[in-house]
Amino acid sequence: MRNLVILGAGTAGTMIGNKLALRLGAEWNIHLIDRDDLHVYQPGLLFIPFRAYRREEIIRPRKRFVQPRVHLNLSGIQAVDVEKKQVRVGDGTTLDYEILIVATGARLSPEATEGLTGPGWHQTAFDFYSLEGSLALAEKLDGFESGRVLINVVDMPIKCPVAPLEFAFLADAFFKEKGVREDIELRFVTPLDGAFTKPRASALLGDMLEERQIKIEANFAASAVDGEKQTLHGYDGRKLDYDLLVTIPLHNGTEVMLDSGLADENGFVKTNKHTLASKVAPGVFALGDATDLPTSKAGSVAHFQAEVLLENILRYIRGQSPLPEFDGHANCFIETGAGRGILIDFNYDTEPLPGKFPLPGVGPFDLLRESRVNHWGKLGFKWVYWNLLLMGEELPLDHRMLMAGKWS
Repeated sequence: MRNLVILGAGTAGTMIGNKLALRLGAEWNIHLIDRDDLHVYQPGLLFIPFRAYRREEIIRPRKRFVQPRVHLNLSGIQAVDVEKKQVRVGDGTTLDYEILIVATGARLSPEATEGLTGPGWHQTAFDFYSLEGSLALAEKLDGFESGRVLINVVDMPIKCPVAPLEFAFLADAFFKEKGVREDIELRFVTPLDGAFTKPRASALLGDMLEERQIKIEANFAASAVDGEKQTLHGYDGRKLDYDLLVTIPLHNGTEVMLDSGLADENGFVKTNKHTLASKVAPGVFALGDATDLPTSKAGSVAHFQAEVLLENILRYIRGQSPLPEFDGHANCFIETGAGRGILIDFNYDTEPLPGKFPLPGVGPFDLLRESRVNHWGKLGFKWVYWNLLLMGEELPLDHRMLMAGKWS
């Protein structure tokens, strides 16, 4: 038997494993490795603090979403040896592989910011990118009625780059609904020079923050947190006091990737941005948040990458060169509060443009414009995720960014 090993049973790993199970012959063993049986619907973490979702709505057992052909091992990944083409698993076994797919995701590193996890952690300073942090923040917001709230992105890259903006918009709407918005100051504190990485979208989103009286503190590189004085420090000497700090912590790749030689100094796998093949070792591929690619770390990106990677794995097995088909395509719904949202669609070379998606001139979703349909699209994606996307089903979306229906 021939072995194909997938590291990570999150969105990307589960999806590509299921797709391969439907396409590879019986001579292939497909192994999927992770450390627990808890699959978290990560877009749902944004809604937990505002009591829009409950914990049980966004977690499921990993086993439920894995095709019978895929051998799921939940004992963890101990080490990867690319020279010997072996993976050492937590249960003591060693797996030889012919093909290795890395989908180990990104790891939150709040401890990397001085003082962040010290006094005040999960009391006056919270994250919402973890299940624990999101649930704790929900408890805090229940009784929070006045003061300064800082929403701080420590550094890039992060998972779902629009989520911090969404949190700011939803917080504005949440406090308005509670009748306390006038007593709360919201600040969006970012290392970027604007609201977002893409200029056109950044201008639009920046205007929306301003309209909601959410001040942008741009070019702020967070250096430390003083939890006792409730102060956020920047490397340039700026200090921002807070009553509530909502942090998006530093993100890194996993430690096992750092030790494997496949990754850069931050633990993200060195990956060809068009073929998804490793730049370091033959027979190794990567997708999802684990890569070092200059595109969003988001579920839509993992989906588009999986379509390309599936074909390139099949080509590799046939002895053919991989095709440079991945163009960095990403699309993201952005919740803007009060039952409305925006949709953006972009890739490596083309920034978000206005128009209709996915059907030219029809939609039903509006690009770069607030609408209620976009909000319902964001909420409806949860059903698509659990029932179609993870299972490796084909969705009627091209993995390439298409210009039809867009205008500049």
